[in-house]
Amino acid sequence: MQEITTAEQYEKIIQSDNKIAIKFYTTWCPDCKRLDMFIGDILPKFPHLTWYQMDRDKFPEIAEKQKVLGIPSILIFSKGEKLGHLHSANAKTPEEVEAFLQKF
Repeated sequence: MQEITTAEQYEKIIQSDNKIAIKFYTTWCPDCKRLDMFIGDILPKFPHLTWYQMDRDKFPEIAEKQKVLGIPSILIFSKGEKLGHLHSANAKTPEEVEAFLQKF
């Protein structure tokens, strides 16, 4: 999963014609560490999604604009439009994450 390191990179990535999944996380978040324990097994099941991650604490303005209030959150974009948002409360198990991703 590639790290987004600038706001400009983020803007370019979400404009893609492909479906983009961005995992918002922080380094201090225990639920983020739990998600990291199983997300690697899920990624190959959804090869049509291009995956990125970004540290919410480094991009508070983007997180606020996208209403990323809890972490981890997974957002799906295509052509600059947010298609879906898996909030942290619903990202606790592999089954919850997979059920969300199957919609895309």
